[in-house]
Amino acid sequence: MLMRAAIWTKYGPPEVIELGDVEKPMPGDKDILVKVHAAAMFPGDAEMRRFDIPVAWLWLPLRLWFGLRRPKRVKVLGQEIAGVVEAVGDEVENFKPGDRVFGMTGMNFGGHAEYLCLTENFTASKGVVAKMPNNMSFEEACAVPVAGINAWHFLKRAEIESGEKVLINGAGGSIGCFAIQIAKTFGAEVTAVDSGEKLEVLRSIGADYVINYREEDFTRNGKTYDVIFDVIDKSPYGKSIKSLNSQGRLLLVNTRIFHMLRAVWTSWTSDKRAICELAGPNNEYFDSLNELIESDKVKTVVDRRYPFEQIVEAHRYLDTRLKTGDVIVTIHQHANELDAV
Repeated sequence: MLMRAAIWTKYGPPEVIELGDVEKPMPGDKDILVKVHAAAMFPGDAEMRRFDIPVAWLWLPLRLWFGLRRPKRVKVLGQEIAGVVEAVGDEVENFKPGDRVFGMTGMNFGGHAEYLCLTENFTASKGVVAKMPNNMSFEEACAVPVAGINAWHFLKRAEIESGEKVLINGAGGSIGCFAIQIAKTFGAEVTAVDSGEKLEVLRSIGADYVINYREEDFTRNGKTYDVIFDVIDKSPYGKSIKSLNSQGRLLLVNTRIFHMLRAVWTSWTSDKRAICELAGPNNEYFDSLNELIESDKVKTVVDRRYPFEQIVEAHRYLDTRLKTGDVIVTIHQHANELDAV
């Protein structure tokens, strides 16, 4: 049986994505077959499509893994999805057909398709899946698994205390918008840094102060912070460390080898520390984030929505880097399964 998917044919601009038919997956004994209602256009999807890898030391091993001349191992991009369980394997214990779920696909990608298999067990390679918060639509929920979980992971590792000052650099992106809201639930005073056109939205979701990076360099304004969450890795490591208070923590999403080495040196030679590793599969993270969402303390910021037929247009908009929050593609939508909840 065939299904529609956004097929990745070669590395390059948005036009290398083509809608076509591929085999519909069949669930194994521990798998869940999800009918995908909505998928997020995560920046990592565009980076892989172009093969514009921000972490230089990963370029060659990833290129060898995906395919040197063209993508071979992965044919469909997409890392974050939400939908309805259609079938489960014989050994699946915690899900049943009809459950509303969201998940991340891991290194297998595959989310930009009508159906997707995910494993019940949390693994980085095969993806993770969990039941959706009750008060979220599919379009809102699909943006949570990668961006929301990593925002929670880094801020939790920072052990933020009430009243501490947190600066988020690149606050207008997928991770940044979740990070603002999560930091506020910890009682932090939040400063959001991004381009001027995004600042009003960032204020609306809880930022106490905003900085337009085109007009002001936060590492040179004389202010210091307890936590700096650098989502986009655009500020020099040394200047960021100097902008931290005593016992300060620097959170780095796009980790480079020299960041890892300097993080060790920072912890040896000062009372500050740098945290680099991305979130791994973790049931506790999903449970904690679900609690915040269901208590209306955290929500998804959706910039634009596209129907599946316009996924190339969604890639084009993603490449502009103008989005605030998330760009969503609606894949399945029926009268009895509309996103209103």
